[in-house]
Amino acid sequence: MAFPTHRPRRLRSTPALRKLVAETTLTRDDLIAPLFVKEGLNDSEPIVSMPGIEQHTLSTLRKEVNDLVNVGINSVILFGIPAHKDGVGSGGDAPDGIVQQAIAELKSDHGDNLVVITDDCLDEYTDHGHCGIIREDGSVDNDATLERYASIALAQARAGSDMIAPSGMMDGQVGAIRHALDENGFTQLPIMAYSAKYASGEYGPFRDAAECAPSFGDRRSYQMDKANAREALIETELDISEGADIVMVKPALAYLDIIKAIHDLFPEPVAAYHVSGEYAMLKAAAANGWIDGQAVALEHLTSIKRAGASLILTYLAKEVAPLF
Repeated sequence: MAFPTHRPRRLRSTPALRKLVAETTLTRDDLIAPLFVKEGLNDSEPIVSMPGIEQHTLSTLRKEVNDLVNVGINSVILFGIPAHKDGVGSGGDAPDGIVQQAIAELKSDHGDNLVVITDDCLDEYTDHGHCGIIREDGSVDNDATLERYASIALAQARAGSDMIAPSGMMDGQVGAIRHALDENGFTQLPIMAYSAKYASGEYGPFRDAAECAPSFGDRRSYQMDKANAREALIETELDISEGADIVMVKPALAYLDIIKAIHDLFPEPVAAYHVSGEYAMLKAAAANGWIDGQAVALEHLTSIKRAGASLILTYLAKEVAPLF
């Protein structure tokens, strides 16, 4: 009688055995919680398309971060919504801008025990909702936008940000920000670049949360086409050459192949953004009883880690943290 030399099922029979031989381990330290802070609110406001997620005041933001820290989530990324928006997004780099205030308060509360990452873009701050300065013909002026990104990065750095995360997908954005930071004494401040940010249909709930839906057109001229994979490697290599310390893929689940390709090719840490649409779909299915929401949440996040992401930006951070 022939006997197989290996029977994988032997190592699946109990939870303890499965955990012992797990090839991928997801931890709280892998997770970054995205947070929205809005100027002019009297209290936090729920985001209807993102159950469990809110727009925060400065005071409710501090409470939310305290809650996150208490469950072991020690990294957040901030998105700001100003009371006034204009064509150049002047709220983004205002010394008393809402994100700059939030950075200062959170760093005062937690110091170096909390990593405060700040989104560097214009869409939340402009009255047209695009990620850059708009020319008369309606196109985005890449180089004029770079000047704004550099100025925003400096404002965030001066407020105490631990990491700048440019998300606008402008050519040369990492280099412009790195140069501005270095010239102003912030040589040790890292950059997490949105290197492969796709023009996805899964950003709708985020645009509700950040109040940044484009008032005309779309973002397909500067975000990546879903059909392209090799282009993501080119974008990532350019960002690294310009000074990116961490590179990101966004969204995550539909682009696991991109995460793996970047992880396999480059030594820099890879982040992945489990985006608002991915979160909202999971929540909607769970609310209808179609899936086990907790099990699927962990399955999603584990698959992203397994593909090669070292860091995961996810709205699930707070609720899954106690499960580890």
